[in-house]
Amino acid sequence: MKLSQFFGTGALALTGLMFSTGCVTQRNYDDLSVALKRAQQDLYERDARIVELQAQNDQIRRTALAGNVSSLSEAGMSDGDIQSRLSELQAKIDGLGHPLGDIERIDVEGGYVLVVQDKILFDSGSADLSAEGRAALDKVASDIEARPHGRIWVRGHTDSDRVSKPATKERFPRGNLQLSAARAVEVASQLSATSKVKASDVVVVGYGQHDPLRPNNSAENKRLNRRVEIFVSDKNAAVPASSGKGN
Repeated sequence: MKLSQFFGTGALALTGLMFSTGCVTQRNYDDLSVALKRAQQDLYERDARIVELQAQNDQIRRTALAGNVSSLSEAGMSDGDIQSRLSELQAKIDGLGHPLGDIERIDVEGGYVLVVQDKILFDSGSADLSAEGRAALDKVASDIEARPHGRIWVRGHTDSDRVSKPATKERFPRGNLQLSAARAVEVASQLSATSKVKASDVVVVGYGQHDPLRPNNSAENKRLNRRVEIFVSDKNAAVPASSGKGN
């Protein structure tokens, strides 16, 4: 309950008490009523200011992230190029010979992919990194920076279940696509938080439920689809040639 709501109900209770006991004059009651109304107004304005400041803080944070994380169009590769590099990912996952771990490294053409299960990064429906997730990503950042590399693509993915929690729907009204993008931003931000990975090397993409590893027809498959992929390209890796034929 907000303080303004508390004072509102408290004022009614106090009014009843004063009338029932007859312990104050009408003038005292009027003065107290004015004071209570002023306090309610002050609390209402304070609540509104808090909401305004929170919105400003969120906007500042989004602007800062936008300045630190490269956009896809500036990355030197199109999304189609990245899809080409990752076309073998599904086959390699199928051929692992063991269940996909919480963090699985898979070598692909032009680099490697770290497939990170969402359960070690985020609570259900959240884009706020857990303490475990931050620690895991700090280690990932150290491992990435230990060897020469090129661009890094952070790709957020969800399962096909619709966003249903009221708090999640309020924060991500556009559903899974928005949630996956927000998670990718958080992962990218954490990778560059300690300057182990340059923010200018990182590109963020959100796919929502539209690029699953498995059909979303079982709890286990959905678990695998809820992931963040970190594609670390080789230093000076060549961009794949277009599949289209010239005229």
